[in-house]
Amino acid sequence: MRLLTELDGPEEDRDGVVPQALWLSALVAYARCFGQGRRLGLSADDVRNLPLQGAVMKFHEWIIGERDKLTAPPADPFEAARIGAALSPPELKERRVQGIAIFSASRVLIDVTGVRQLGALASELAKQTAGKAQEQQDSVFADAQQLDIASLYGSPPLRLSVPASPAEE
Repeated sequence: MRLLTELDGPEEDRDGVVPQALWLSALVAYARCFGQGRRLGLSADDVRNLPLQGAVMKFHEWIIGERDKLTAPPADPFEAARIGAALSPPELKERRVQGIAIFSASRVLIDVTGVRQLGALASELAKQTAGKAQEQQDSVFADAQQLDIASLYGSPPLRLSVPASPAEE
């Protein structure tokens, strides 16, 4: 929502860093749901099974690819910027270097349509995940109802503990 608000304003009034930071955050948060080795994470099949029209898988793969490109260090440290000489007009008698120009190459492409599509995709995946979680809860509840009630009351209560932060270990 904040990203859409940022993009709604006139381009000349925008702080270019804020939309880029919010977009990268959205890409990273989305892609983390599909991390390898996660037992309960989302998969490409979850995306394929969504009731959405259009090139949903292509968009999903593009989002993951954009996250990969934006979070990986560039192979060439000079890839992120280009520096050129600003020359005097060629028709002048005395040609000279008048300055330099530095061009930052940003690969971040942010537009309202892409933001809305990512939001819609994430929303549908959240609905799908909530449905799966409810099915699992119902199954566990049904199984628990079949257990011996006396042994359940005799079991130690569950204790919740907060995992230690890496700094505390």
